Amino acid sequence: MNTGDRVLPASEFMEAAWIAVQHFPVDAIDIEPIMQSENVTFRVTDRAGGARYVLRLHRPGYNSNEELESERLWVDALKETGVPVPASLEACQGGHFTLIDIPGVNEQRFAGMTVWLEGEPLGNFLESCTEVSERQRMFRRFGEIAAALHNQSARWQAPPGFVRRRLGVENLLGEAPFWGPFWEHPELNGSERALLLRVRHSLRESLETYGEKADRFSLIHADFTPDNIIYDGNQLAVIDFDDCAYGWHLYDIASLLTECTLCPDFRELQEALIDGYCLHRDLTLQDVSLLSDFLLVRAMAVIGWFYQRPEHAGSDEFNDIKNWVLDQCAAR
Repeated sequence: MNTGDRVLPASEFMEAAWIAVQHFPVDAIDIEPIMQSENVTFRVTDRAGGARYVLRLHRPGYNSNEELESERLWVDALKETGVPVPASLEACQGGHFTLIDIPGVNEQRFAGMTVWLEGEPLGNFLESCTEVSERQRMFRRFGEIAAALHNQSARWQAPPGFVRRRLGVENLLGEAPFWGPFWEHPELNGSERALLLRVRHSLRESLETYGEKADRFSLIHADFTPDNIIYDGNQLAVIDFDDCAYGWHLYDIASLLTECTLCPDFRELQEALIDGYCLHRDLTLQDVSLLSDFLLVRAMAVIGWFYQRPEHAGSDEFNDIKNWVLDQCAAR
């Protein structure tokens, strides 16, 4: 996240958070910062019965108001079909977002609110749970949710004025990928760069051959990381559609699996996810055979994300994903 000359800690957004909630039908008695990544997120407690909500101050320049409103429109449509997603709050002046000034810095951000979902990120569960059967159960259940989401998106007709970006071949593997030219990361040497460029070319050919038919390419979440899946002890729900876009369903599946490539039970988790998915939506033999390609595409996108954020250089997470990508590329 870039806020200009310096990165503001979440505490410095507190004044902006109190200003933002005044634009929503909430009588806040407490606002607590809970996460700062691309966006700054707060838990808001309402005076009436202690109801809780999520307030998000969106990163500047990432999504327009039209794109944000389109996101909410799709999420509400998903909720109507039973996909477990948070309910949205309308702003007092209409719409779901309000543009506010951030005190103390020359910046504006869109603010939006949703209902708070009880539970914890699935990532916490994966770190603490070593029971393979239980981990598989969660991935099988999430496979069912992903299938329900893709069933809805493949059939859904977006209304006029609906705007979300596209994650096709050029946006993922072109000369200027949306998440950055991963092959130019400064922590790659010359031979590693050449290896990534070679495999990038073969992946382009693979995705172009696969094509963008509606049964495999429609609206997707595009960021199914364990932090964007809420686990309440039994059920799962999906949050944070900030990256949602038109893209391949397999990219969605890969966005979760890429986070687990170093888990000793990765194969079991992948099989469970696919089993759950196929209970409600078919995957062809071609789909399953291409999943390894999409895992690599997603992992390359993550390297691109790190390329655009030099403040994370040298982190264990970056080194893990870089080494995994290089190993996979070398094996091709």
